[in-house]
Amino acid sequence: MSAPIVRSLSDLRGMVARWKQSGETVGVVPTMGALHQGHLSLVRAAKEGCDRVIVTIFINPKQFNNPEDYENYPRTEEDDARKLGPLDVDAVYVPDGPTMYPDGFATNVSVGGLTNVLCGAHRPGHFDGVATVVSKLFLQTQADRAYFGEKDFQQLQVVTRLAADLDIPIEVVGCPTIREEDGLAMSSRNLLLSDRARVWAPELNAAMEELAEGLLAGGDAVELRAQAVGRIERAGFTEVEYLDLRACDTLEELTSPTRPARLLAAAWLAGVRLIDNIAVG
Repeated sequence: MSAPIVRSLSDLRGMVARWKQSGETVGVVPTMGALHQGHLSLVRAAKEGCDRVIVTIFINPKQFNNPEDYENYPRTEEDDARKLGPLDVDAVYVPDGPTMYPDGFATNVSVGGLTNVLCGAHRPGHFDGVATVVSKLFLQTQADRAYFGEKDFQQLQVVTRLAADLDIPIEVVGCPTIREEDGLAMSSRNLLLSDRARVWAPELNAAMEELAEGLLAGGDAVELRAQAVGRIERAGFTEVEYLDLRACDTLEELTSPTRPARLLAAAWLAGVRLIDNIAVG
């Protein structure tokens, strides 16, 4: 059985109002569809923490820099609804473009500082698109808690900051990255990899783990990073956009893990951009 789909904002608000009048807590899991086990782990966490759970599916054009990337993004609504059915989700909210961005829409939410580095430096405007759509989803669903994966660690920090800065009464909950058996972080973009590229893809995480071990052992950061980039490129990746050690809270660049840190990477493989991150120390 598939999960119930809601397309109208008024229907969604009426549903949420009834839940809240009954004193129930509401959790939301924002997604762009093409659901995998990583997404489903967020849904399970929401089910454990809330009385009612909404999964949103909206492929947000504002967070794509390349129109072709937007057009090629997997669209699997029926399959997504079937995957959510056994999890007893209360609603799958699937708004259309005019619902999210009606004629005359002129507002942009921008989070400074955290968005100027890493993916933000390589994808101008991306996090403005994320912050804008997430702000709308928080307000539309009136959720008490929102669940995001740590796999998109920069996004998690941006969303947490915007909720705090705008006084949106919602708790942002970060959940662990879910990986394939070979270490590849689960992502909707993995569906775009050829069979051959899928074999090479886990080398990104393997190189990061090796780099993290070297940093924790006190090795030279510049030399270790160069070795990791070489390993990634030898595996068939054509470009390593970044491979940085950053402070967890501010995303400030570090040379050693002297405070809670994350190693974050983005690299291109066979025309597909993959990202990953791991805790260091």
